[in-house]
Amino acid sequence: MNATQYKVNGSGLGLRRSFLNEIVAQPVEDIDFFEVAPENWMNIGGKLGKQFRSMTEKFPFICHGLSLSIGSPDPLDEEFVKTLKTFMVDHQIQFYSEHLSYCSSDGHLYDLMPIPFTSEAVSYVADRIRRVQDILEQKIAIENVSYYAAPAQEMDEIDFFNAVITEADCDVLIDINNIYVNSVNHGYDAEAFLKAIPAQRIAYAHIAGHYVEAEDFLVDTHGADIIDPVWKLLGKAYELYGVFPTLLERDFNIPALEELVKEVKTIKAVQYSWGKQHDKQSA
Repeated sequence: MNATQYKVNGSGLGLRRSFLNEIVAQPVEDIDFFEVAPENWMNIGGKLGKQFRSMTEKFPFICHGLSLSIGSPDPLDEEFVKTLKTFMVDHQIQFYSEHLSYCSSDGHLYDLMPIPFTSEAVSYVADRIRRVQDILEQKIAIENVSYYAAPAQEMDEIDFFNAVITEADCDVLIDINNIYVNSVNHGYDAEAFLKAIPAQRIAYAHIAGHYVEAEDFLVDTHGADIIDPVWKLLGKAYELYGVFPTLLERDFNIPALEELVKEVKTIKAVQYSWGKQHDKQSA
């Protein structure tokens, strides 16, 4: 993709109710787009519904799903996808992404579970992604996820991820922190993983903080400030592929809005720096 093909541009922030009143009253210029979990907003009315409507009328939005459970053994929830489609049309939200994981098996598991890295799983998951795209009548983006075990592993994470993306013919939501966390926990080269991502499919990126349980065990919490190695990995991604839309995720231990905006500004600064370098190289 190039800049004109992205559904959003610049630097974004996940919208949370904890700062909704504040941001509705005084929008922040440094935030170019927002992301929401549609499950948290699809059936909201009253004051919250009106506030959300006022935001979607002013800013570009992306939907990032939590419950599609694309790798689940349970039947695909097509009614949810149809409701999602209506919600996106109603709020003029142009894009939807989900995790390459599952969160249900005869009931909700309340966590993102790893899909076995097998050829059988590739075909199964890719078929379900294609079905979602058929219903939505658009491509979706699939995110590389953090994982802490690899049951029945037949292939490396990056090979599994790329095989699913290719067979499903979908886009990529590249999560920079997940690459870093997994590289530490599973002992692989983060830059090598990054270089193997199908660049032409990148739709946007997530960046977030994590919790250090031990030197060789990180937990992807989205509940802390982003650390320098993750910022450097984002810069490497821009060096490799040019600047793409990037969103700050903060789902836990959420600080004041002004603190979040500082990290969004850091994203913007990294984008500006690498954008200038690419401009010089192409001049």
